[in-house]
Amino acid sequence: MRAHLRYYASTIILPMALMAGVTYGAGRLVLAWPTGEAAMSRALAADRTSLWNTLTDFGSSLSDTPYIVALTAVAAIAFRLVFRRWRESIFLVAAVWSQSLVFLATTGAVGRHRPPVGHLDPAPPTSSFPSGHVSAAVAFYCGMALVLTTHVRGRALQVAIWVLGGAAPLMVGFSRLYRGMHFLTDVAWGLLLGAGCVVMAARAILYRRRRSSEALEPA
Repeated sequence: MRAHLRYYASTIILPMALMAGVTYGAGRLVLAWPTGEAAMSRALAADRTSLWNTLTDFGSSLSDTPYIVALTAVAAIAFRLVFRRWRESIFLVAAVWSQSLVFLATTGAVGRHRPPVGHLDPAPPTSSFPSGHVSAAVAFYCGMALVLTTHVRGRALQVAIWVLGGAAPLMVGFSRLYRGMHFLTDVAWGLLLGAGCVVMAARAILYRRRRSSEALEPA
């Protein structure tokens, strides 16, 4: 049990704490230096059309919290049934929920206002930095791609899976920019945060080295 706790403390809890600290520091740095990002937000808002409003509404919804929670639960159950073990399920849940915890721990402390343009979506009671929609999209869709490409053969199929897995967060990121919900640095840090959580969870759970003792092995 002690080895179990030490392992996950060093491979999940500590990295999450480091990511939270770096995210907070990056957010405060962004606030301290003028970035000129409001000009981009105004330019996007000025060129809005009904077509792009509809397309970005769909793009943003790909990472709405209820959808991500439901999709993660469904995927975790499906992985358990298909692979007959918990490793892939636990990995995906850890990737998605770790980014959420880091986001919630830092966004209020950073306290960045949202872009000074009309918002096409309701603004949640969190600050603009980082983008939780984007970090969640990376964690879920890239996490899914990582699991699937681990189990499928054929380079073309693996590439197709990664194209879809990578396109979803980019679509979410552009949609959030277009709809006036985030600045560019919010989206960029959301991408980094989500990727960091996927890598952390993959190293700790999905691809960790087998030990002589199976005490740490998810059943």
